[in-house]
Amino acid sequence: MKALRFNGFGEVAAVLHVEEVPKPVPGPDEVLVEVHAASINPSDVKNVQGKFAQTSLPRIPGRDLAGVIVAGDKDLIGQEVWASGGDIGFTRDGSHAEYIALPKRGARLKPKSLSMVEAASLGVNYLAAFIGLIEKARLKEGEVVLVTGASGGVGSSVIKIAKTKSARVIGVDRPALDEGKAQQLGIDLALGSESDDIANRVRDYTQGKGVDVVFDCVGGPLFEVGLKSLGLNGRQVNITSVGTTRVSFDLLDFYRRQLTLFGVNTSLFDTVASGDILDGLRSAFEQGKLTPPDIARTCSLDEAVEAYAQIDKGVAGGKIVITFPNRPGQRSA
Repeated sequence: MKALRFNGFGEVAAVLHVEEVPKPVPGPDEVLVEVHAASINPSDVKNVQGKFAQTSLPRIPGRDLAGVIVAGDKDLIGQEVWASGGDIGFTRDGSHAEYIALPKRGARLKPKSLSMVEAASLGVNYLAAFIGLIEKARLKEGEVVLVTGASGGVGSSVIKIAKTKSARVIGVDRPALDEGKAQQLGIDLALGSESDDIANRVRDYTQGKGVDVVFDCVGGPLFEVGLKSLGLNGRQVNITSVGTTRVSFDLLDFYRRQLTLFGVNTSLFDTVASGDILDGLRSAFEQGKLTPPDIARTCSLDEAVEAYAQIDKGVAGGKIVITFPNRPGQRSA
């Protein structure tokens, strides 16, 4: 089969290649999935560059996918499934290949309302959003949420999950989103990190109370801004830090307001744990309560190295999904 593979870490164009490799043979309690679509995440790029200590070589990258079970448990053959996981592409071969072997508990039924391309675009973004907002911060009905990097993959997923809890959402981007885009995403108040005094605007919007939850998809210079925007007993979730990885804040203020800080690392959730979360979200997608992200374009496996490079340079313009020729069910997103 054809697959993307890297034998050493380094710049994408230098180490990532399309190769012919043996089709995987599913082991006990595994299934073989014919991959129909697989999205490219920024973490896939960082993986090739050697920024994840757990990755073993040689390795096929790729964390998210949708496809059809073609071997393994005979009762599952023919099922359309989706999958993601912090082990896929790191300690076991990933989804950027024509076939992938997965634990059968990790390959879950794909939402019927989504195309293969749409289903493949969701995994990592919605996993981070759900784990942070629901499992960690335990968002309650009607609370107020501030999201930094609101228009990004994780940020937009956070907003959509927050709206299922009837939350009011303050979205922070650089620059502030225009009214049309903010409305489309479900943002109630759009702020710009370079143009707005965020903490003061938040206090005005919340009548001095502050927000209940901050989901910080940026970190760095916005980390302390998030903490200052929280109200009493507020909770902040962090998933990354752009620029500097060292931050500071007023510890006296932190404990006096009884704030809580959560870190979320999706790479610690393996295929089975991730499958449990995706399966829990399936009905919300089928009911239209949750929707996939905007997809910039699809590409072939042969075009994927270039797509990796575009994501690395920040010029991809949105989510890119690898598709495979002659696979059914790949209606456009």
